[in-house]
Amino acid sequence: MSSASEPGWSARLFVAIQRLLPTLLLSTGMHHLTRLRWPAFKNAFIRVFMRHFKISLDEALIQDVEQFEHFNAFFTRELKPGARSIDSTENSLICPADGAVSQLGKIEHDQIFQAKGQVYSCADLLGDADWAQQFLGGSFCTIYLAPFNYHRVHAPANMRLQQWRYQPGRLFSVNTVTAQLMPRLFARNERLCATFDTEFGPMAVILVGALLVGGIETVWSGPVTPPHNQDARSYTPMSPFELQRGAELGRFNMGSTVILLSTAGRLNWQAQLQAGSVVRVGQKLATGSSAS
Repeated sequence: MSSASEPGWSARLFVAIQRLLPTLLLSTGMHHLTRLRWPAFKNAFIRVFMRHFKISLDEALIQDVEQFEHFNAFFTRELKPGARSIDSTENSLICPADGAVSQLGKIEHDQIFQAKGQVYSCADLLGDADWAQQFLGGSFCTIYLAPFNYHRVHAPANMRLQQWRYQPGRLFSVNTVTAQLMPRLFARNERLCATFDTEFGPMAVILVGALLVGGIETVWSGPVTPPHNQDARSYTPMSPFELQRGAELGRFNMGSTVILLSTAGRLNWQAQLQAGSVVRVGQKLATGSSAS
């Protein structure tokens, strides 16, 4: 019998098939499908999805399926005011997304832990060795958003945007099985990387695309993908752009992953957090030390 650390043949077949799929084309198709406004189709799509993933709209601002303009409006639904409590303890770094901790810990030199037997380079993840230098020996936290999760991403601290970068790549699944079997998964998938100044020093937030993720967008740029498979490109804001802790930062269409990076000696993760821990926007992830 296969253990969680030793995926079986079906898991290995699933990952092998992904290498052959036209993942960018499939994700572009999903992007269009989830924006169809035909009422009969989009209402049925939403109801089937809710039933399959046991989703409730009790926390959502819109609670009538028929009021969503298309499936993506449902998927990226806004929550009622107060649906997420923002931790207010001193020097608190909050969780940016609903989901589950995939991994967290220290960035060992330039290496970030992905899963048993799998690591990837901080420089590869960010797509820029100079950006990566400030995070060497720092901390990371990887949060996986499942299809049933709330899919808006929020600022984990008071932040000022410094630079952001679109990094092209494939769109493999980011589930546990693929993370165990696909080398450098998060550094291979399409992603948006942003660096910020915070009260805890420099920090990076990476939004990683995934299979059937038809769009990534941020509050400062609007939609970033699609189109997919563009050239890598970096931007520096023309004017200051700031986010308060808990404010919306961006969103995904379909499930994916958020990765946080911080510099050395700035964060102490909450002791109870480990791989598999369920987390929600606003809860305390770490205690940070203020930048001098």
